[in-house]
Amino acid sequence: MSNNFFNKELNRRTLLTASTSLLAAPLISSLPSLANAAAPFLGVSKPTFYRFELGAFEITTISDGEALIEKVYPIFGANASEKQVETLLTDNLMPARLFNPTFLPTVVNTGKELILFDTGNGENGFAPRPIAGNLAKQLAVAGFKPEQIDIVVITHGHSDHIGGIKEKGKEAFPNAQYVISDIEFNFWDNDDKLPKGLEPFAKPFKTNTSGLKEKFKFIKPGDEVVSGIEAVKAYGHTPGHLAFHIESKGKEMLLMADCAHHHVLSLARPDWHMVFDADKEQGAQTRKTIFDMAAKDKLPIIGFHMPFPGIGFIEKRDAMGYRWVPNSYPL
Repeated sequence: MSNNFFNKELNRRTLLTASTSLLAAPLISSLPSLANAAAPFLGVSKPTFYRFELGAFEITTISDGEALIEKVYPIFGANASEKQVETLLTDNLMPARLFNPTFLPTVVNTGKELILFDTGNGENGFAPRPIAGNLAKQLAVAGFKPEQIDIVVITHGHSDHIGGIKEKGKEAFPNAQYVISDIEFNFWDNDDKLPKGLEPFAKPFKTNTSGLKEKFKFIKPGDEVVSGIEAVKAYGHTPGHLAFHIESKGKEMLLMADCAHHHVLSLARPDWHMVFDADKEQGAQTRKTIFDMAAKDKLPIIGFHMPFPGIGFIEKRDAMGYRWVPNSYPL
C-alpha cells in the first residue's frame, strides 16, 4: 500500500474524531460534574465466615468478633524485654503496642455430623458484646441453626471458648453433646482453690457448664471425636488443652486452637511466655512441638486467634522460630 493511503486514512480518522468531539461537547458540558457527585459512606465491612472443602468434609470458620488491646508487652514476651517485643512487631510492619486478637469458632460438617469447635465469648466471655460474643448471630449468617449442631467440642475452658454454650441462661445448642478433655473439665470444675490468677476463668466455666455435665463426653489425646477427627495433646495453655487432627479422603489439617495467639509473636518466638498460659514453659514447648509437626508435614492450620479466616500454614523460619503463611489457594 502507498503512503498516500495511510495519510488519507489518518486524515479521515482525525477528522471524524474531531467532528465527534465537537458534536458531543455541548452535551457533555450540560451534564453535572461526576467528580462532584457525592456517594454516602457505607461503613466498615468485614467478612464473617469462610467455607472450604477438606476431602469429603465441609469446614467453616466463623467470626465471633475481635478485641483491640492497647498493650502487647508483657502479654507476650514477659521473659524477654519490651524493646525486643516491640522491635519484632515493627520489623513485621505492625504497631508496637496494639494487640488485635480474633475469635474464630469452626464448624465441621462430616456429612453425618455437624460439629462445632468452641462457642466464642457469648454473654460473659473475655471480650464483651458487641465487639465479640456474636457466634449465635453469625452462625445464622453462615447458614446454620443452633439446633442442627450435633457435637460441641471445647478445646479448653477459657471464657472466649465456652462463653457461648448458653444464651440467656439456656443451652444455645439444645441437641448437642459436648466433648472436652477430662483433665480440662476437672481442673475448672474443681471447687478447690485454683492457682493464683486463674479464679476469674473458673466462674464463667462453671456458669456455662452448670447442669450439663451428663451431656459431656470426656476424651484424652488420641481419642476420636468422630471418625476422622482425633484429639492431639497440646497441654500448657491450660492443663487439658487439646488440638485436633482432621482427615478426610487423604486430606489433612490441624485445628490448633490456642497454640498460637499472635501470627507474628507466637510463631517467630514460641519460647516467649504468653500471659494466658497456665504453665508458661509447657506452653512454649507445646508451641514448638505443634509448629514442628505442622511445618514438617505441611499441614494446613486453623488457628482460633489467627487473622480471619484463621487458615494458613506454618513454615520453619530459622533455629529460633517459624512463620505464619496465610492460605492463598491450596484449599
